[in-house]
Amino acid sequence: MSAGLFALLDDVATITKVAAASLDDIGAAAAKASVKAAGVVVDDTAVTPRYLIGFHPSRELPVIWRIAKGSLKNKLLFILPVALLLSGFLPWLITPILMIGGIYLCYEGAEKFLEAIRPHPATLEELAKELTSAEHEEKMASGAIRTDFILSAEIMVIALGEVSEQAIYLQAMSLIVVAVAITVAVYGMVAVIVKMDDVGLNLAQRANGTVKAIGRGLVLAMPKVLNALSVIGTAAMLWVGGQIVIHGGEEFGFKTVPHALHDLAHTIGGAMPFAGGAAEWATNTTGAGIFGLLLGGIIVAIHHLLAKKADH
Repeated sequence: MSAGLFALLDDVATITKVAAASLDDIGAAAAKASVKAAGVVVDDTAVTPRYLIGFHPSRELPVIWRIAKGSLKNKLLFILPVALLLSGFLPWLITPILMIGGIYLCYEGAEKFLEAIRPHPATLEELAKELTSAEHEEKMASGAIRTDFILSAEIMVIALGEVSEQAIYLQAMSLIVVAVAITVAVYGMVAVIVKMDDVGLNLAQRANGTVKAIGRGLVLAMPKVLNALSVIGTAAMLWVGGQIVIHGGEEFGFKTVPHALHDLAHTIGGAMPFAGGAAEWATNTTGAGIFGLLLGGIIVAIHHLLAKKADH
């Protein structure tokens, strides 16, 4: 009996060592994948706050929690299994699917851009209704979750590309870690940004003069910060969507735009040796954003034209 017990303990020890090694592999792979997807994560963080403007303060955190749950559901229940299946059996389908998502981002970004340059001034009655409207909350949360789905898909595909040589279970576990970590990071940061004005209001009511001044500064600054993030979020939709479509088209032989953009970025970067890398990045990003705006603008125009015909 004792020999059997020692054998069992030895098996448990072996399994534990294997599990520990696997956890190390998962951690390393997840970290590598997360770093690779960091650029899109920043875009995701910039995009989301624009959907939270116009809510009563008491509803901000519940809406963020709702969007975060939708984001995690997107990643774990839909994107993860589909990405693994496509990677294993139909890898050629991943790029076209991402391009469809990129086209949607271009459309959404162009729509928001047109709304910004042709604003519809809301009355006080409309603003008050918007602050308490369940329909407004549903519309904004659903829109945020849809946009997050596309950004999350790109994040997960980029992450999958970094661990594609691993065993399937390591790929799955690594992507689960990435999904949870990125969702917590993005929506934790969004919650901090959105509630910073409430923090400022609390500080402004303190007796300490320095603390009070900091609080007032936050209260005054946050509307400007949120408006800036709204602009950055729209720009992020356009440049991420544009980049997805440009790079996807390049894989299918449409190389004119990516090559022209690459050559222009290389020329500008070469002319600025003190900041060549930053100049190339800015040129590529701006070019992708302009492409995204043009593509999205065409789709918006077609959509509005069809809507007018349907009304008549």
